Amino acid sequence: MLKGGRCETAKCPIEKKQRNLAPGMHGWRRGRASEYAVRLREKQKVKRYYGLLERQFMRCFHKAEKIRGNTGETLLQLLERRLDNVVYKLNFAPSRKAARQLIIHGHIYVNGRKVDIGDYTTKIGDRITVKGSQKSVKEVKQQLESNPNFTTQSWLQLDREKPEAAIVALPTRGDVQIPVEEQLVVEFCSR
Repeated sequence: MLKGGRCETAKCPIEKKQRNLAPGMHGWRRGRASEYAVRLREKQKVKRYYGLLERQFMRCFHKAEKIRGNTGETLLQLLERRLDNVVYKLNFAPSRKAARQLIIHGHIYVNGRKVDIGDYTTKIGDRITVKGSQKSVKEVKQQLESNPNFTTQSWLQLDREKPEAAIVALPTRGDVQIPVEEQLVVEFCSR
């Protein structure tokens, strides 16, 4: 309704193909990204996906380097096992940030003990429960009911009634849902 009569023709400035370009005579002139840029982009992708700062990410990378095996897969496995990510994967919270806030406010217990550190690395056999208060249980149950078709991954076991969960295995590379080349991340961080 607000477009003028000129937008009915082929000369419409709003519909023109050039509107998708940057301002100026040449628009976007992007060449191929350098090898450094490609590796940096992969690392940034992983950091943003898990909501980590640089120091947290590098601490996790150095921990993965010390463990035997493929460093890239180990890094992704450590990131998947972080408590804030596990709480999010169990659908106790709508996002990783919300999961971190649940943890920091003391609503999440691991093996019967309150854990208020989102960076906590879970292990096989850990039982993750919600604080016994009505407010905590109500908040988590609301989230679980808001998404009834949600299925947990194979390395997690969820009891929706209590709400309570257990870690029954370590996550595999297939459990990581982001399309990332972990080898490029390792190459970038190793230099």
